[in-house]
Amino acid sequence: MRTTSNPAFRNLPAGQGGGYASFNRQGGMMGGGAAYASAQTSQADIGRAGAGERPLTIDDVVTKTAISAGVAIVAGILTAVSGLYPLALPAFIVGFIVSLIVIFKQSSNPALVLTYSAAMGVALGGIAGLINNAYPGIAFQALIGTVGVFVGMLVIYKTGAVRVTPKFTKWLMGAMVGVVVLMLANLVGNLFGFNLGLRGADGEVGWLAIVFSLVVIAVAAFSLLLDFDMADQAIRGGAPAKFAWYIAFGLMTTLVWLYIEILRLLSYLRQE
Repeated sequence: MRTTSNPAFRNLPAGQGGGYASFNRQGGMMGGGAAYASAQTSQADIGRAGAGERPLTIDDVVTKTAISAGVAIVAGILTAVSGLYPLALPAFIVGFIVSLIVIFKQSSNPALVLTYSAAMGVALGGIAGLINNAYPGIAFQALIGTVGVFVGMLVIYKTGAVRVTPKFTKWLMGAMVGVVVLMLANLVGNLFGFNLGLRGADGEVGWLAIVFSLVVIAVAAFSLLLDFDMADQAIRGGAPAKFAWYIAFGLMTTLVWLYIEILRLLSYLRQE
């Protein structure tokens, strides 16, 4: 099984069975029988599935992801409209802690996933609300941009325009490591009074910050392909239906990252 840049999708149950509808590019939307859990699924997972558990389908993933995204959007809008921007920091901390619990326990608990979505929605709503006060309409533009990138990458995945191969995965992982290293270097530089110019500071935005932001958005966008592929493997592997919540959480972490980066880029362009 290929790895993924998204920690939430690592070690998902997968196997050789499964013919339910999936993201599969070659097979498309296909029906058929599937095992309740694969040979690679842990005994604990098989025990929790039970005899009445059905396999995971594409409808499960779409529905749970839509619910999670909807909760985040509603929470964000309410935060932005109410002006409760100070809630952004505590909400982000809550979301971060919940994400660690979900990732390390590989939990499919819908309450945890929805709590993460709500918390990050509040955090993003607070940040976007503040920026939107300076640049009216930017929060909605970032939302439209995020949805557009998501749909576009899903089309690219389904058509096979870009194939998720081991080579592609290694390239993207390397790009992600490079982006993180540069971000940390820029942060450390700012602490010591030296700005590398990778992020806008003190209202000054150079071409390097814009280019770097575009690169980060591209890396986040292409990481969606890995997320789709891992979800596809779980569906084709006959994972239990409850894992739809776990997959939805994984997709949400990437979408949150993507929204923040698009919002940042738009704010740079508004300053030009």
